Amino acid sequence: MSDDTILETRDLVKEFKGFVAVNGVNLRVKRGSIHALIGPNGAGKTTCFNLLTKFLEPTRGSIRFNGIDITRERPAEIARRGIIRSFQISAVFPHLSVLENVRIGLQRRLGTSFHFWKPEKSLEQLNDRAMALLESVDLAPFADSITVELPYGRKRALEIATTLALDPELMLLDEPTQGMGHEDVGRVVELIRKVSAGRTIMMVEHNLNVVADLSHTITVLARGAVLAEGPYAEVAKNPQVLEAYVGVAD
Repeated sequence: MSDDTILETRDLVKEFKGFVAVNGVNLRVKRGSIHALIGPNGAGKTTCFNLLTKFLEPTRGSIRFNGIDITRERPAEIARRGIIRSFQISAVFPHLSVLENVRIGLQRRLGTSFHFWKPEKSLEQLNDRAMALLESVDLAPFADSITVELPYGRKRALEIATTLALDPELMLLDEPTQGMGHEDVGRVVELIRKVSAGRTIMMVEHNLNVVADLSHTITVLARGAVLAEGPYAEVAKNPQVLEAYVGVAD
């Protein structure tokens, strides 16, 4: 594993009672890059994410992060190493304020994540950092808003802020623009580009315009296996990729 590789999988396999969802996947994610995982429905993309974050255990194969074998580590251990994931469905606390949501993520640094009996004033030391994170995702004007009142695109931006609060070295974004209108998609694309500075991002994304705009490297999955890999301009002309997506070869 070279120094410029942050994450690598070798012959990764996941079987469910005879069904092979991920079939011998070899990934190499370059440090500081934006790496997209794409493919038609059922290709195994989200299963791959679940394996990388250990929500699922691999049947066979290995996962290495910064040169260390993490294949058998638990999800909490993976997160402590700096691999932080967002989900397809926005995962924020709807009835807390925007600031409070980010502050919960920051509590981990204080070691007080489960100190529910402590007074709220004890968390005020986190406010400056929380506001800085909200500023970075253009949510500072919404700091006191109740999260449930935010438009959908702003909720996804808040989720990115709460992910950043955990100080990730590698961010895994699962369908970050799913269900968004054109304006929100553009905002989130620019947000991802902005927060990618100094960290590595791997994302599952259906919107190929987003993939083309953001990604340095694209891995295409089909039926659980790697079909093609490379920059978008190269992958988009691959006849096997065209056949997987539209059913006919070029």
